[in-house]
Amino acid sequence: MPHRGRPRRRTYTARVRQVAGRPGVATGKGRYVAVRVALVGVLVVAGLKLVQVQGFQAEALSAKAESQRTTTITIPAKRGAIEDRNGVKLAFSVETRALSVNLKLMRKSWAEYAQKNPALGQNFETRAAAAAKFIAAKLPGKVTETEMLADFHKNQDFTYLAKDVEPSVADEITKQFPEIGSETQAAREYPGDTLASNVVGLANWRTDDPDVSKHNLHGIAGLERTRDADLAGKPGQYVADTASGNDSVIIPGTERDVQSATAGNDLVLTLDSDVQYALQSQLSDYVAESHAKGGSAVIMDAKTGEIYALADDRTFDPNDPSTYTPDLMNDTAVTTPYEPGSVNKIVTATAAIDTGVSTPQAVNQVPGSLKIADHTVHDAWTHGTVQYTTTGIFAKSSNIGTLLLAQQVGPDRYLDYLQKFGIGQSTGLGLPGESRGSVPPRNTWTGTTFGNLPIGQGLSMTVVQMTGMYQAIANNGLRVQPRIVKDEIRPDGTVVPEPAPQTVQVVSPQTATTVRDMMRAVTQTGKNGNSGTAPTASLEGYQISGKTGTAQQVNPATGAYSDSLYNITFAGILPADNPRFVVGIRLDAPDTTLPAGHSAAPLFHDLASYLTQRYQIPLSPEPAPYMPLQINQ
Repeated sequence: MPHRGRPRRRTYTARVRQVAGRPGVATGKGRYVAVRVALVGVLVVAGLKLVQVQGFQAEALSAKAESQRTTTITIPAKRGAIEDRNGVKLAFSVETRALSVNLKLMRKSWAEYAQKNPALGQNFETRAAAAAKFIAAKLPGKVTETEMLADFHKNQDFTYLAKDVEPSVADEITKQFPEIGSETQAAREYPGDTLASNVVGLANWRTDDPDVSKHNLHGIAGLERTRDADLAGKPGQYVADTASGNDSVIIPGTERDVQSATAGNDLVLTLDSDVQYALQSQLSDYVAESHAKGGSAVIMDAKTGEIYALADDRTFDPNDPSTYTPDLMNDTAVTTPYEPGSVNKIVTATAAIDTGVSTPQAVNQVPGSLKIADHTVHDAWTHGTVQYTTTGIFAKSSNIGTLLLAQQVGPDRYLDYLQKFGIGQSTGLGLPGESRGSVPPRNTWTGTTFGNLPIGQGLSMTVVQMTGMYQAIANNGLRVQPRIVKDEIRPDGTVVPEPAPQTVQVVSPQTATTVRDMMRAVTQTGKNGNSGTAPTASLEGYQISGKTGTAQQVNPATGAYSDSLYNITFAGILPADNPRFVVGIRLDAPDTTLPAGHSAAPLFHDLASYLTQRYQIPLSPEPAPYMPLQINQ
């Protein structure tokens, strides 16, 4: 009987649940073994991964880690300058800065700044406004506050804020706002504006070509383009650590593996900037006075082929992007061939003398018209049969007389002289877009072809080619390849002359002298039909040889020769007795009813007068002898 008031004592018996096939005590031990096995497996996998990372992937992972904390920085190469024959700079580079910003990092850094400086009451918007105001004040005329704010709110990761910033100004901006990056660049300066811009061309930044370094200026027109490899130099580079992945923020003292940039070569041109200025100014005025659509001209050294000036009446300003238009940037003196007209009669005159077909004083019966195949040729003035000397045929510019002499020379020999004069061939001047001109292949000539070529129709040439023909006559028959680059100057000061120009002996010195003397009659003033076609080209105190040209242009609307559109040309040698310069001029469709539009001879006179004063050319020892042009019965 249990005692009343005392708790009943209970007895518990442990019961072990039996599992079929296993004693109850095995359950805890099995769990322990399973944990051990799993742990060993994890350690084995970790060890294998460690071996893989350290043994097989170490180099790749190391390189990846290195790339995440280092940046290769490009060192721009200094672009070579372009100067005239007297050392006057026509193009050169100056160091500038381009301001940029990583917008994502900028917003993050400005947010952190506001959190750390709550007393300032700044946030992204106030900080952006302050930066925009500061930058606009430092760069007046280049950027505005509105433009800066718009840049800061762009929906992109990176943007340029301003280019061509002076280094000192860029340093002020980045010091005030370290989140703004500064990239070293260069700006191309053209101190003469339009002076020789058709020759010098233009260099600018290019990002359209993956093969062109974006860190260097590269040429896109003129000699800046064709000689880009010489001028550009070779960029250098170095490796540095950058902050927070922002390539524009370099950690000081981390620069290494420096490979210095190699500066480009300077180019020394054959141009004389003073002569170039005179030619551009006088040509432009004369084109306006003659109401021409355009004009181009070349002044060439009679013996060396060096070009002292090459101009179009209008050209572009490399400092003014609004002038970067195809018509203004086109260098027509080398790119645009035209039918030269009677100025091409120098070929027939040379061939007639050189082959012995005629002599300067020989008298020729020249009828009022001449039948060539199904075409009838006339002179520019009406006449019956006239007795002209051979000199008179060219001084009077008789088409009929020229064709009579050409027929005696023959088409095959005539073509040979055309080729020796370089027509239909590239001059190799080195300016972009140069035209070869054109001469129809011999096997395509029809009956009327040889009635056109000797009088300057049916073939084409550039102003440079035309001038080159007269250079050969001025230089005792030796045609010299025209040149516009004289030397290169390496960064160490070494002067490297251009390769020697190619030469062609067109005719003997005796023939060239005879033809040159004949062409003095073109500027002759006489009575009874003994005046040449260009007395206005004469220059007091100097013997002048030359030839006028008037060629019909093709009317694009009809495809036939126009009765109102002409190429007016003149080529002259100064002085004829001791040649120093050759001048070639072309006027594109002037108003031939005006005195200025009828001939380019007065323009030659003005240019020749300037050249004699500029270079103190000695007077000719005696005036040119009077030559009979027409024999009056």
